[in-house]
Amino acid sequence: MTDTTTPPLSAEPDAGPRSDSPGDSPQAAGSSPHRPAGRLSRRLGTGATQGFLGVWALLAAVPLLWALVSAFKTNNELFASPWKLPATWHFDNFVRAWTKADIGEYFVNTVIVVVGALALTMLLGSMAAYVLARFRFPGNRVIYYAFVAGMTFPVFLALVPLFFVVKNLNLLSSYPGLILVYTAYALPFTVFFLTGFFRTLPTSVAEAAVIDGCSQEGVFFRIMLPMAKPGLVSVAIFNFLGMWNQYLLPLVLNSDQHKYLLSQGLAALAVQQGYANDWSALFAGLVIAALPVVALYLALAKKVQTGLSVGLLK
Repeated sequence: MTDTTTPPLSAEPDAGPRSDSPGDSPQAAGSSPHRPAGRLSRRLGTGATQGFLGVWALLAAVPLLWALVSAFKTNNELFASPWKLPATWHFDNFVRAWTKADIGEYFVNTVIVVVGALALTMLLGSMAAYVLARFRFPGNRVIYYAFVAGMTFPVFLALVPLFFVVKNLNLLSSYPGLILVYTAYALPFTVFFLTGFFRTLPTSVAEAAVIDGCSQEGVFFRIMLPMAKPGLVSVAIFNFLGMWNQYLLPLVLNSDQHKYLLSQGLAALAVQQGYANDWSALFAGLVIAALPVVALYLALAKKVQTGLSVGLLK
């Protein structure tokens, strides 16, 4: 009889020692071949960004420093050695610009208008933004988007009707007229910015205050406004910069030379000093006009960043 018994299976050939350690695999043995290239590209991108920001900082800082140094020179030094330091620092240029060029009068006029308009803008803007952010009523979105649309409307298109409106109110060449126009011009951005910021604030504290018997006015002024301080500071600084540097609106609405603002006064001074050849006084006037803006930015730059980042992180 034929033996039909199945022969035993042969043992699997020895393939050598195996290693299940993940460190022995080719991919885990070292870093991915794409990682060095990725790191290099990130470093190049960071270097290019820092280089661009450095060039931008130079373009912004060099003219300011040159104007500051030129404010202490004489007229002859301005043309003979414009890039050198003055042989003698002439502080009398600032005195001459403040008194004889009427920069002091223009400075006071600007402070009155900007401070009044800024206070009114922040009060009305914060109240409107709080209502739009916290209360739901018919027309809420319509009012909100009307303010947003106001940000996109070019101001020069409204100069002619705005002139006649202010004229009919007998507010031309007056502080109240400029304050009201500045406020109306700054409200859309203020409401837009603060509406988004009030939405990020927690409602539990306000609800607890209402349960304890606090009125809505008390909730707003005692609780919500202090909580919104970073956003208020940020938008106040932006509004201050825009109002301080405003030129078109006072040019159209203010023709009284004794009530000129700094932007108007510097433009008139540039023409006058061009004929009088007193360029050092003109540079001194420019430094006086720019000093409050630069000082405010250096003092509150961190608060502006904090106010912007709080709204983004929340």
